Amino acid sequence: MSWRLLLGGWWLSLALPAWSEVLVIEAALDHDVAAPLLRAFEQAHPGIELDYRDSSTLEVDSRIVADDPPDVVISSAMPWQMARTNEGYASRLESAEARAWPEWAKWREEVFGFTFEPIVIAYRLDLARHMTPPATHADLHALLTEERERLRGRVTTYSPAESGIGYSLFQQDARYSTRFWDLVAAMGNAEAVLEGNTRDMLEGISEGRYWLGYNLLGSYAMVWAQEHPEVIVQVPQDYALVMMRMAFIHRDAPHPAAARQFLDFLLSREGQRVIAGETPLFSVRPDVIGPYTAQRLRDQVGDRLYPIPLNASLLAFVDPQRRAAFMQRWRREFERR
Repeated sequence: MSWRLLLGGWWLSLALPAWSEVLVIEAALDHDVAAPLLRAFEQAHPGIELDYRDSSTLEVDSRIVADDPPDVVISSAMPWQMARTNEGYASRLESAEARAWPEWAKWREEVFGFTFEPIVIAYRLDLARHMTPPATHADLHALLTEERERLRGRVTTYSPAESGIGYSLFQQDARYSTRFWDLVAAMGNAEAVLEGNTRDMLEGISEGRYWLGYNLLGSYAMVWAQEHPEVIVQVPQDYALVMMRMAFIHRDAPHPAAARQFLDFLLSREGQRVIAGETPLFSVRPDVIGPYTAQRLRDQVGDRLYPIPLNASLLAFVDPQRRAAFMQRWRREFERR
């Protein structure tokens, strides 16, 4: 910060130290969920002020290539984050925390998965009065088929066209389930409503517009259910996808030093302790304890957890031809009556 003093008709500039440095973070992560983590960082680094901008996955991706880039990019749309890193938009993080980070949760010391979030089914508590709630993907398919009329317009899931994370999850479902397209057709026959984010799905379930939601982000759903007892969260018992929020420092970050401090904090024991104890994002590090850790999730779900791999295989999912083919089949199966 600088001040100017008027003396004898002349302006004199006085250079004073800045009160704080403003670090811009573009994130596809609800501010309310991230708030404990942001507060902890600002307390540890009082000289850095955070300008946290919460947007959709596709909006975050578009701002990576904008003329005024952010310092740090966070998104759950893993293929898009990997693609931007591969295009050279990420700056390498040279630090002890980065070197020690698990190989399965980083790529080239440039992009890092710092959460471990299950993908879940959510439904209204009173659904059980009408039908048996689904515990597996096969249960869901059977329910949509057998109870199609009662569920018509009362089921919700992501729109793969409007949501990067939604598209990514469906791609992974197709990889792990041979009945995936049957499930898509069953959702279409039940006239499932496609939403752009998990919050809209949860609001619809609480309000009674929806009875059942598929492929919601478990982190958001678990927090919601704590304050909305009418919502039940089910981690699928046959297999459960796990996604990671991926973070990187933009290559043209206006404040690269502060950005490195922030990313280091996300990977640090202290940052991961906050994630494990004060957020539903689930920490990655094995040396922290709390209600939300990857190890605790593994203990509860076992080998049925299928983490989306953070590696170059993600690049195939944003290939234009592959995306076009996937969306063409989605529309054909979903709109088939």
